[in-house]
Amino acid sequence: MPINKVTEFNNYRSKMNDKLLSNDNKIIKRIFNLDTNAFKEGHLPVKTKELLGLVASTVLRCDDCIAYHLETCFKEGVSKEEIMETLSIATLVGGTIVIPHLRRAYEYWEALESNS
Repeated sequence: MPINKVTEFNNYRSKMNDKLLSNDNKIIKRIFNLDTNAFKEGHLPVKTKELLGLVASTVLRCDDCIAYHLETCFKEGVSKEEIMETLSIATLVGGTIVIPHLRRAYEYWEALESNS
């Protein structure tokens, strides 16, 4: 059975994060820690922070970040309609240059749905 898009992304991300963090670079470790802590529950709920992260990642055109935020949104119970509205705002802000990333985001969301 072929490995699916979600599993492939998570396996690669995990493997490479382990390699990066094993080099014991204080700056990289602090950046990873800052990222982890920024998306924890606070004055804003995790769901809101992840949707904000999805907009920023789409505007910045980072497919890995888009996939990460989509998956976390999925785990947080975000609906497809909420994702589409969020991605529509990201496309408005980012312009037509983000449309290829919109396509891949939609494809990844479908992969998440098919795995559940």
